[in-house]
Amino acid sequence: MEYVAIVLALSLLQYSYFSFMVGIARGKYEVHAPAVTGHEVFERHYRVQQNTLEQLMVFVPGIFLFAVYVHAITAAAIGVVFIIGRLMYYKSYVADPKSRTIGFMLSFFPAHVLLVGGLIGAVIKLI
Repeated sequence: MEYVAIVLALSLLQYSYFSFMVGIARGKYEVHAPAVTGHEVFERHYRVQQNTLEQLMVFVPGIFLFAVYVHAITAAAIGVVFIIGRLMYYKSYVADPKSRTIGFMLSFFPAHVLLVGGLIGAVIKLI
């Protein structure tokens, strides 16, 4: 479970970094709070942060369930793919939102594999 804890912590630190970059972009492009629109590049940073938060809602419980009911090291490995996917999503979305697909898929699918796998594992243990 230590590997899972490390991957979870890294994914949350990555989210914190994305949030920090929203603050940097807010200042750089003069988008004053509470506004969330006003400059296209700021809005890209903001959307990455928001989409990552949305994905974390599936990823965090998913990696935990998979680790408990299936296999912890496999959960951590899939979690690393999620983190790499989120980084690719961040870089591509900020550069050109149309190029975000690979990064999105490399985070969306691992998160859902973890969640569905954890659910199946729990059902099997119940039976």
